[in-house]
Amino acid sequence: MSSRAAIRYAKAILDQAREKGTEEVVFGNMKSISATLNASKELRSVLKSPVIKAEDKRASLQAIFKGHDVSTLSLIDLLVDKKRSAILGEVAAAYLKLYNTSKGIVSAKVTTAVALDPSLDSKILAKVKSLTGSEEVSLEHHIDPSILGGFVLRIGDVQYDASVSNQLDKVQKEFSKRI
Repeated sequence: MSSRAAIRYAKAILDQAREKGTEEVVFGNMKSISATLNASKELRSVLKSPVIKAEDKRASLQAIFKGHDVSTLSLIDLLVDKKRSAILGEVAAAYLKLYNTSKGIVSAKVTTAVALDPSLDSKILAKVKSLTGSEEVSLEHHIDPSILGGFVLRIGDVQYDASVSNQLDKVQKEFSKRI
């Protein structure tokens, strides 16, 4: 969940990108930032640390995201200057959400125990399109072996849990009621 500050920064960067006509470029940058921060616990720790100097954070982020759009690099500088570098990931996530909303793109997340084959992936995509009534769907894939089988589909605030682990939990609860 994004903080109000992160949403404000995301709206500002989206407005700036619209003015410059670089919405899609910044969208790609924000996907990159989000993926990088999600993959690196160490980087998130560096950004949150009050011990690490702002200039060191700036230098690290500028090196990691070298080649990104000027607007994105300016955002990084601004967050570091305002001592808010810890919310960079939240800003990126909020931007992605705002961008998708502005373009009418529905975002869905499917979690499976193993990678989906292309035919099943297209069936899930078609189901999301029919459920939402939208032709533009962004489907994010996650693999979580703990669900054992089946899938968990999340569209906005609605979640469809057809996982084996969920069904086993239901059976266990039913047994414990009867005992």
